[in-house]
Amino acid sequence: MTAAPPPTDPAARLTGLVRALRGHGLRIGPAETVDAAAVLDVLGFADREQMRAGLAAALLRSDGQRTVFDAAFDLFFPLGVGTPEAVRAGRDGQGDPSAPPEGLTPPRPGRPDPLRDELRDRLAAALAADDRAAQARLAGEVVEAFGRYGSGPAAGSAPGSDGWSAHQALGRLAPETLLARVLAGLRAGAGDPDLSDLVLADEIRRRIRDFRALVATEARRRVAELRGAERIAERAVAPTVDRIDFLTAGRGQLAELRRTVHPLARKLATRLAARRRRAARGRIDLRRTLRRSLSTGGVPLRPAYRLRRPARPEIVLLCDVSGSVAGFADFTMLLVQAMSEQFSKVRVFAFVNRTAEVTGLLAGRDADPARLAARILTEAKVTGYHGNSDYGSALGEFAERHLDAVGPRTSVLILGDARTNHRDPNLDALRRIAGRARRVYWLNPEQPALWPTGDSAALAYAGVVEMHSCRNARRLAELITRLIPV
Repeated sequence: MTAAPPPTDPAARLTGLVRALRGHGLRIGPAETVDAAAVLDVLGFADREQMRAGLAAALLRSDGQRTVFDAAFDLFFPLGVGTPEAVRAGRDGQGDPSAPPEGLTPPRPGRPDPLRDELRDRLAAALAADDRAAQARLAGEVVEAFGRYGSGPAAGSAPGSDGWSAHQALGRLAPETLLARVLAGLRAGAGDPDLSDLVLADEIRRRIRDFRALVATEARRRVAELRGAERIAERAVAPTVDRIDFLTAGRGQLAELRRTVHPLARKLATRLAARRRRAARGRIDLRRTLRRSLSTGGVPLRPAYRLRRPARPEIVLLCDVSGSVAGFADFTMLLVQAMSEQFSKVRVFAFVNRTAEVTGLLAGRDADPARLAARILTEAKVTGYHGNSDYGSALGEFAERHLDAVGPRTSVLILGDARTNHRDPNLDALRRIAGRARRVYWLNPEQPALWPTGDSAALAYAGVVEMHSCRNARRLAELITRLIPV
């Protein structure tokens, strides 16, 4: 790949990077931007990885932001530009640079594909040797050969095609199927005969994952050259874990979210403790302040306060654990349980169409967070004669059997999308709960534009209690900090 020349306008690249990171929720102010500019001035552009590390140190505040930073950095400070040198050199004078080499015709279904076989052979050798430079070159060649929109497996690109797809290129190359070949080669030449096959296999899988990331980076780089780095940074860079939508998060993203529960709980606990300290001061006692001011000639230098001793609130969670909403409820239950020292009492109830208390399932420190939803569904009586969610039935059962859990110091958080499957929403039961509690808040993982649609009773419930859209962990943290009384 041709070496990237030093940027003609480093300031524009840096400010573009900062804007992209801010668009993904990273808090970067003028001071951090000035520090980053100083880093570029000191390090220069000769060592790209050193420059990456320097900018990350200047701009980031936590390790969780590094994934977003690396993807955006690769767009604004790319490794190279244009077509990989090896591909271009081998195809000069052959028309379309993405066409197959001379003598290789587009393969038909079921026929051998010499170009694909050659790239796979070279990739297997690079993976076995853990040659990162060779893998980077191969990533460019693979995207060039198979990644252009409208191109066949080795048939060249369609006229007017202006996009590149890592998914298409990797689907054609299928690097995962090289595991056995690379494993056999490493096992045959291993210097340590006691090295476990499982360890080798895990190492090869890691190298394959890294190669897939190189292909994805190369495809994004090419699209950014065509359509602009800022546009691609906005649409093609994965968000930070605290901005992942609960309803669209995959299994791996939910697992990553669970790993952030305790750090986030510590941060929220610190905020709540600070609010409690401020609230303990109370309001200024005007009469006592004026009396004190007599000793200073009427100047109120020492304000007097009506001191109050705020009691820690009680929390009751009422969580829908059905379907895709389960990930949202799962994370929130774990978060509140991790913050339990900030509350005088925490009780957790789960439901699908029946309501059951599950506080005991969260109490154990050794409980497996990944299996929490499955344990609730199997060990607690949250379903009746059918498996569909029924908010009216669940709220009614809570109001009939568990209303003693709610008192004048209790804040109730109801978690769910309010989709009743066209059943009675039972607003009277919700009114009974709200009439007994200090506060009732409904946290809905759907965006407000969807609340009037389909079988959602969100607007009806919002007429009884305060409802907030809560689509990701960042929003959840904001709501807990703001809504929970002190």
